[in-house]
Amino acid sequence: MPAHITILFPFLRPEFVDSAALSTLFAEHDAFEFSLDRVERFEEGTVWLHPEPSEPFRSLTAAVWRRWPECPPYEGIHDDVVPHLTVSDEPVDLVLELPIAARADAVTLIEEQADGSWLDRWRYELRAVA
Repeated sequence: MPAHITILFPFLRPEFVDSAALSTLFAEHDAFEFSLDRVERFEEGTVWLHPEPSEPFRSLTAAVWRRWPECPPYEGIHDDVVPHLTVSDEPVDLVLELPIAARADAVTLIEEQADGSWLDRWRYELRAVA
């Protein structure tokens, strides 16, 4: 799995994905700058990087979920969806030079293959901001 900040997981099976609808939805959202500003840990030990601002990621998640209400984030098991970039599923000590500047200008639909590998299926551009 490549480094990423999840917008919505799980999503539809590939044969049910409406790529045109996703393209239209994401084109309504502005591209944005963000930084990975600190290391955090979830209670179960997962180590992750915090994106700042987080709100644009929350907005993208909410927009996709509104369009496909049958696909709640993380199957609805969390009261709050926390945008994050997972570093490790186990506790580790990290030494990183933070913040790390980044730009979100597209959303990639990543599909798990039968062998457990991941394939970038489609890329959807966010609206360019001058």
